[in-house]
Amino acid sequence: MPIINRFADLSEEITEWRRDIHAHPELLYDTHRTAELVADKLKAFGVDEIATGIGQTGVVGVIRGKTNNSGKVIGLRADMDALPLEEITGKPYASTIPGKMHACGHDGHTAMLLGAAKYLAETRNFDGTAVVIFQPAEEGGAGAKAMIEDGLMDRFGIQEVYGMHNLPGAPVGTFHIRPGSIMAAADRLRIEIEGTGCHAAKPHEGVDTILVGAHIVQAVQSIASRNTDPLKSVVVSLTTFNAGFTDNVIPQTAVLRGTVRTLDPEIRDLAEARLKQIVPTIAEAFGAKATIHYKRDYPITSNHEAQTEFAAGIAREIAGADNVDTDVPPTMGGEDFSFMLQERPGAFIFAGNGDTAMLHHPAYDFNDELIPVGCSYWVKLVETAMKAD
Repeated sequence: MPIINRFADLSEEITEWRRDIHAHPELLYDTHRTAELVADKLKAFGVDEIATGIGQTGVVGVIRGKTNNSGKVIGLRADMDALPLEEITGKPYASTIPGKMHACGHDGHTAMLLGAAKYLAETRNFDGTAVVIFQPAEEGGAGAKAMIEDGLMDRFGIQEVYGMHNLPGAPVGTFHIRPGSIMAAADRLRIEIEGTGCHAAKPHEGVDTILVGAHIVQAVQSIASRNTDPLKSVVVSLTTFNAGFTDNVIPQTAVLRGTVRTLDPEIRDLAEARLKQIVPTIAEAFGAKATIHYKRDYPITSNHEAQTEFAAGIAREIAGADNVDTDVPPTMGGEDFSFMLQERPGAFIFAGNGDTAMLHHPAYDFNDELIPVGCSYWVKLVETAMKAD
């Protein structure tokens, strides 16, 4: 595997950065320590420009190549935030903050992009400008959107943008990508049911919101099984059901919450429309009232064809053709890099994390063996896309 030799030397240092970030996880936009660490590193590397506070706590570094005849500007993005989980890895560098942990590998993503930034600032063996983007609030906070609304793309003149995520279960040294939809749109819903509370021994005197809610939970599964083309993908998951406080009272109200995941804009429209039909109709049939609040959250992560082909070519240089899958099945997980791909052409790629716990699991840990692979991918991408004369 043609890993850039410099990263063999830097790997231990980058691993130390990663484990420091891992030990001090921060949620959503509250990534102040991590952002400060990133900004301090970029300053020490001698990058040409550092901007902080983009999208609240995002950090951007600008690295200019030794020439700029091409006029190209390419953005590379890493996410910085952790998850509200209690870590059970038992590692020496495990989270020091109760209830927070890096269970998705954003610590590794940040460290790898820092490693690439250090190398690019040292060598500058490219013709154009590399913009390294360190983003907060990927885990449900739409930090990418916040950075865009703060002028990320226009302020730094970004023309193309690329993202990378580790993939547990796939061997280190493999890459996985596809053109078009690679990750799902992630929408949120909240259902408020109003019935008539009564004594649990006299249910005929009330309207049972738990019964109504149970029928809604069952009925919305017909969107996938009976309303959607079997060759298309949709997930409707109701994940919380809150009603009542004791065993002898039928509650007046109930609240259900959940998520909808789709890979196709038409199926996304269908799922929303059917939910808005099914939910109030079922409630009405039982004499209750139900209101649904549907929020379109993260869009579909859709890779651009030309940039996907280019990214796959870079991955082949790093890993070899046999270790690059260009038809990886889409995942129904969501990713707010989707907002960036709506603004600029680009591609999102997965890099194998080895035999580790799955993402968002309390036993997950980023595999440090991936560091030189990921750093090499970033550097080769920049040096190839903006080849120096």
